[in-house]
Amino acid sequence: MNDRMEQFTLLLKARGLKTTKQRLIILEALAGRPQEHLTAEEIYDIVKEEWPNIGLATVYRNIQLLSDMHLIDKLNLGDGYVRYEIADPREESGHHHHHMICLSCGKVLAFGEDLLDGLEEKIRKTTGFVVSDHELKFYGYCRECEQKRTENNS
Repeated sequence: MNDRMEQFTLLLKARGLKTTKQRLIILEALAGRPQEHLTAEEIYDIVKEEWPNIGLATVYRNIQLLSDMHLIDKLNLGDGYVRYEIADPREESGHHHHHMICLSCGKVLAFGEDLLDGLEEKIRKTTGFVVSDHELKFYGYCRECEQKRTENNS
């Protein structure tokens, strides 16, 4: 068993979950494609390559359980699909990194620094509202697409 699988086994046990092949292979599929933000169907296609007998319902059920246990994060990137990514165990506060979405090529990039902590504290102090989570998406152009746009406008 590789180091990543051992980590997943420990995370599952820490959350009180059985370590099953289905759960491990779903976690491995997401961890192996950190920049892809996969749909449930894409996860199923990846898992099916290694385990052809797995059913789509099994994948959906395990994705939901892993999401409920905060081992994977559910994302809505505005494209009509629910997408998933491996959760960062260091982000135990429920706050996650933010996403930058290219309007030209559709690439999704993660931005790891959470700049909203100060704003959340100000909201709490001024209104009494305690923010438990937030989601922030930036829309624009990735480096490559912006370079093409600049060249085309020259």
